[in-house]
Amino acid sequence: MKEEMIERFITYAKMDTQSDESNDATPSTPGQLELANHLVHELQEIGMVDVAVDDFGYVMATLPANTDGDIPTIGFLAHLDTATDFTGKNVQPQVIENFDGGDIILNEEHNIVLSASDFPELPQYKGHTLITTDGTTLLGADNKAGIAEIMTAMNYLIRHPEIKHGKIRVAFTPDEEIGRGPHKFDVERFDATYAYTVDGGPLGELQYESFNAAAAKILFKGNSVHPGTAKNKMINAGKMAAAFINELPDQEAPEYTEGYEGFYHLSSVNGDVENAEVIYIIRDFDKDTFEKRKNVFHQITDKLQAKYGAESVTLEMRDQYYNMREKIEPVKEIVDIAYDAMKNLNIEPIVQPIRGGTDGSQLSYMGLPTPNIFTGGENFHGKFEYVSVNNMIKATQTIIEICKLFEQRS
Repeated sequence: MKEEMIERFITYAKMDTQSDESNDATPSTPGQLELANHLVHELQEIGMVDVAVDDFGYVMATLPANTDGDIPTIGFLAHLDTATDFTGKNVQPQVIENFDGGDIILNEEHNIVLSASDFPELPQYKGHTLITTDGTTLLGADNKAGIAEIMTAMNYLIRHPEIKHGKIRVAFTPDEEIGRGPHKFDVERFDATYAYTVDGGPLGELQYESFNAAAAKILFKGNSVHPGTAKNKMINAGKMAAAFINELPDQEAPEYTEGYEGFYHLSSVNGDVENAEVIYIIRDFDKDTFEKRKNVFHQITDKLQAKYGAESVTLEMRDQYYNMREKIEPVKEIVDIAYDAMKNLNIEPIVQPIRGGTDGSQLSYMGLPTPNIFTGGENFHGKFEYVSVNNMIKATQTIIEICKLFEQRS
């Protein structure tokens, strides 16, 4: 299983599948479709049935039940794309066998070091086989580790028919990192009763709560005049953008929050005197507080419009996804099965909210309750990303155990 896992993951990681929010097409980048077609071939090769990829890059396949009984159909999902935060082009994974627990020189030429002083959890992986970046790209374990784990689990179940299970569906989706993963996902065609995204981080993560999420774009229109003759004429769009930013509480930002604390995250600022643009994401677990946070943006917009004119400030805001807990709690047994699967494998479950979102956040509201389980990755979305192959194997074993428990309890 180890060699299969490494080979699959590295093959996927080397494909450039970063999504592109500026492109309205699905998938938003051609690399995702390349990976989708590659997975279709692999799924057919291992013996899955009903294997298909649609025009939007959604891959679906079936592992038929090998036993009788009224067993719910369960699904496992992972996403094809990688994050837009850091380059994912020309990824060169590095395999470190029997990690010694110390600092890892990712790139000697550029003096890029993955150090325990910066990442205190690193020494706990002593003795593991790690896959890291070369320090110049992200790795893409989010979510190619999940893809590799699902593929390896399905291959194992096919090769071991003595393990009894119901019907299993798998799906690989595009554009999760830009919030569009389920937008064209056909829940009816997927035809699963419950599902799990394999899109978490360290060993044992089990998540059925996510943020409520919104995105906000604020556009500022100024008036550029030569600064020597600008008195009572110039309106500085850049300064309006700064004024908007300064109205928000500094401590309610990602770098100051944890647990169930929500935040406002300034993701980009661009502009000059004539035009400026500010983009935020808004997050909170509590729905009422989430609505209050969004209302703050309207209040600040109104304030600046009163000062600079209604045409000077424009707010565009849209909800992205909601806390999936509301849809999963009524069928909490699916979380309990994942919990018990981990305990059976001597994995200590870490039940905690996702300080983000997965495809499951939207799928749960589309009628498919979908909690999230770990992949074994750390430091997603940047050059210090790495994944433990040992824990990838445990994620694969967790998928298999979940399938077994559904059959045993039906």
